[in-house]
Amino acid sequence: MPKQIFVNFPVKNLERSMSFFRKLGFEFNPQFTNKDAACMIVEKDSSYAMLLTEPFFKTFTEKTIADTSKTTEVLTALSVESRAEVDRLLKIAIDAGGSETRAAIDLGFMYNRAFDDPDGHTWELFHMDMTKLPKS
Repeated sequence: MPKQIFVNFPVKNLERSMSFFRKLGFEFNPQFTNKDAACMIVEKDSSYAMLLTEPFFKTFTEKTIADTSKTTEVLTALSVESRAEVDRLLKIAIDAGGSETRAAIDLGFMYNRAFDDPDGHTWELFHMDMTKLPKS
């Protein structure tokens, strides 16, 4: 069986979160989606984001859920096909209720922008062109 990753995110309103990510083009696996959790497909057969209602998320940990208005628990970076796709998806995220978290970073070989989703989780969108990577 190939390695898979399931990143779990606590969310305040599951329907709102699912609606937000659907606007960005993500689909959900109905086998692992219910009133407490939604399995967002990032890359079929390998990468998933589990959106868990806060009460359900708390059943997996005794730690306090991070207050995303004050702290960052993780930066989740997603690679995309082009610089234009970075800009397109960022615009959709903002229009869907997200907020841009910082100015674009352009390193020549890598272009990166970031947004917070409605629950305050930071997502980075980036495109990397390895042919432009500086030689060391």
